[in-house]
Amino acid sequence: MRLRTFVITCTLAFALAPSAVSADWLFTPFVGPTFGGAANGERVTFGGSAAWLGGRIVGFEVDFGYSPEFFENDDAEFPVIEGSNLTTLMGNIIASVPVGGQKGSFRPYGSGGFGLIRSKVNDIDDFFDVSDTSFGFNLGGGAMAFITDTIAIRGDIRYFRSLQDAEEDDEFDFDASAFNFWRATVGVTFRF
Repeated sequence: MRLRTFVITCTLAFALAPSAVSADWLFTPFVGPTFGGAANGERVTFGGSAAWLGGRIVGFEVDFGYSPEFFENDDAEFPVIEGSNLTTLMGNIIASVPVGGQKGSFRPYGSGGFGLIRSKVNDIDDFFDVSDTSFGFNLGGGAMAFITDTIAIRGDIRYFRSLQDAEEDDEFDFDASAFNFWRATVGVTFRF
């Protein structure tokens, strides 16, 4: 109940806040590979991000990624996994510096934050189906190259890692787990 009240309050605050002339909304659908760490070879991932840059420099970003067949082994002689996927949903702080002024055509940025990492694995016999949702974090960066005032090509690379409860007690204490991977994407950014 408290979470719903918080979400409604934040939504109303953003909707009723006076719009700043120098604020940008950015929407970026993307595609690219996941690799390294827990990724079983290079796997395709796709998704999107929505960002708000106040003063066009620092803002907030929501990033969603989906990677089908994330855990499957193509080289296995006797495959045991019939299907798998990995989904990430992160809330990030993003800092972007426009090169060449506020309407600069090249914008490098850094981003990082926390969210959820959900993994799902189905075996061939549906006997050992496993799904897990855990907290995680991501850090990364990239650049946007604007080809018009409202459209850019965006390249991005991020490191993801899940978090685990450090001790089995009722306290809020997390450590980084062994589950990690990288994601590199390219997308088209639309500025509003």
